[in-house]
Amino acid sequence: MSNEINWESDPGQPTVYQIRIKGHLGRGWTDWFGGLTLTLEDNGETLLTGPVVDQAALHGVLRKVRDLGMPLLSVICVTPGQAEAPDVNETHHYRSKKRRRHT
Repeated sequence: MSNEINWESDPGQPTVYQIRIKGHLGRGWTDWFGGLTLTLEDNGETLLTGPVVDQAALHGVLRKVRDLGMPLLSVICVTPGQAEAPDVNETHHYRSKKRRRHT
């Protein structure tokens, strides 16, 4: 039995995550979350979606959620096409104006 993780995506590319928190964040928080897309859902939850370069960056995002004092509901690693799935029930969709680096 192996302890290796078999990543199907290119290891040089950022991994896309969906981070769900309880409560709605306002438009002013988009820049603070470094380019992640904020989706406000009808059920009162906020979905943060976007690429995260590595585990250290993911922990940084989770630390920001913790610092807000909002309950963390889930963290999901998604495949690129899955992040825009039509099952997301959004009422507002905010995208940061911050430019993303392309490597």
